[in-house]
Amino acid sequence: MFDFDATLPLMALQFLLLAALLNVIFYKPITKVLDDRSNYIRTSKVDAQERLAQAQRVTKDYEQQLADARKQSQAVIAAAQAEAQKITAQKIAEAQQEAQAQREQAAQEIERQKQAAYSSLEQQVDALSRQILEKLLGANLA
Repeated sequence: MFDFDATLPLMALQFLLLAALLNVIFYKPITKVLDDRSNYIRTSKVDAQERLAQAQRVTKDYEQQLADARKQSQAVIAAAQAEAQKITAQKIAEAQQEAQAQREQAAQEIERQKQAAYSSLEQQVDALSRQILEKLLGANLA
């Protein structure tokens, strides 16, 4: 079946040389490329995780700043509304005081005109009374 002459060790030697040559020329560069690629992927993944963590921290900081800004703006709005209500109340009070003063002035004017009308009417009543008396009693007796 098999012949174990000098060709077998020669074939084994050729096989070993081919395996060593393939290892040096082909397998080691491929394993180096695969190792480099694996290292690149590992470092990229770590870098991406760090950047993600940093982005999350920055996002959290911005959200906190946004919340603070909202609180401050709400405080400013509340203060402005309170100030507006205060000014409105003050203007309403001033308008009411002015209206009250005008009412009092109008009431005084009406009272003065009423007194003037009464005195004018009294003079007219006196004049008419004299005329009636003169007509009834005569010009000499009155």
